[in-house]
Amino acid sequence: MTRMAVPRRAAAALATLAAATALLLTGCTPGATAKPAGTADDATVKDMQQKLDDAESAAARADTDATQNN
Repeated sequence: MTRMAVPRRAAAALATLAAATALLLTGCTPGATAKPAGTADDATVKDMQQKLDDAESAAARADTDATQNN
C-alpha cells in the first residue's frame, strides 16, 4: 500500500475548510448567541454568507494548489 503525498498547504486548507464548515453549521462561532429559529437578522445572514464565501474560496485555492503541485 503506497501513501499518497498531499501538499501541506492543500491539507491545511482542507482542514481549515472542514473546521469552518463545522462551526458555521453548528453556529459555534465567537460571539454567537442562541436565537429562536427564523429570527436571524440581516447582519447575521451577511456574516454567515461571508464565512461561506470565504470557505468556498479557500477550497478553490486548495484545489488549484493541489492540481498545480501534481
